[in-house]
Amino acid sequence: MVSQDKVLDVLRGVKDPQQQKDIVTLGLVRDLRISDSEVAFTLAFTDQSPQSKAAMHSMASRLVGQLPGVSKVKVAMGGAAQPAQPAPQPHAHGQAPARSAEFIPEVRHTLAVSSGKGGVGKSTVAVNLAIALRQGGAAVGIVDSDVYGPDVPMMLGSRGRPGMFDNKILPVEAHGIKMMSIGLLVNDREPLVWRGPMIHSFIQQMLRDVMWGALDYLVFDMPPGTGDAQLSLSQVIPLSGVVMVTTPQDVALLDVRKAIGMFQRLNVPRYAIFGEGGGRRIAEEYGIPLLAQIPLDPETRAGGDEGSPITIRRPDSPQAKAFRELAEAVRKRLDQLAALGPLPTIS
Repeated sequence: MVSQDKVLDVLRGVKDPQQQKDIVTLGLVRDLRISDSEVAFTLAFTDQSPQSKAAMHSMASRLVGQLPGVSKVKVAMGGAAQPAQPAPQPHAHGQAPARSAEFIPEVRHTLAVSSGKGGVGKSTVAVNLAIALRQGGAAVGIVDSDVYGPDVPMMLGSRGRPGMFDNKILPVEAHGIKMMSIGLLVNDREPLVWRGPMIHSFIQQMLRDVMWGALDYLVFDMPPGTGDAQLSLSQVIPLSGVVMVTTPQDVALLDVRKAIGMFQRLNVPRYAIFGEGGGRRIAEEYGIPLLAQIPLDPETRAGGDEGSPITIRRPDSPQAKAFRELAEAVRKRLDQLAALGPLPTIS
């Protein structure tokens, strides 16, 4: 049977690349548990870069998994305890307080693409929306915020590694779009077991530590649901808006109502891209614009699987046209909101 001493011994072979000390000496290994042949522990990271965290997580999981007698390894990521911070104040509907200088000061609009449930085409919409905005002449970036299912690199056909310059991460470019994803930093088959504080830290570092430069739009592909990523992003920066994605099924509409309710509480402007009938009723029910109706199509799915989105693969197709119409509707809506000018912050 594997022992705690053996696990800690191999983990001493994992070093923080910045501090050049092993993760055991640094006290990053927490909650080590061994049950028969299964090993579980938490890496309590602090201010390491996303690239360093992913590398240490990957190496720790691999080394422990190679120990004789170990059949399964579960490595969670959890931030070290931080002093309590006052909750951020909500901003007026459709508006936001001035951006903090440390977060993406050269980005004009931040746009989250979200959904109430998985499997409704959210990532497909996020990727093709970003490309359609780029095809319209805008400078665009995309953040794959879905740490549990980072599909954006595959959909954009890019598996390059981010570079580094002046202690900043250089995003990977694909089809003229700047892109960052945890999927670029970890093995395809390696699961990430992240708690809320780690997701919050990841969102912050995708903004603070990445050299995005001047962008017209930074699109965030969010995980489905109403969890930590949505809350963290809405608290870290003032979002320009959220595009909600759903299919017409009643179960999808039930979940999207919850997601819309969450963003209402956070005072984030919402826009809807819905299927036929049911989605239109949702848009009318909540008083939000119906931006587009995207036809379900096997070639759109195939394009995502093959790293050639439909807006690139068949730019003259009806599907690509629908995404360009969506991009234009988003552009107009954001410009309308920006023209209103800043409103007083509600405290």
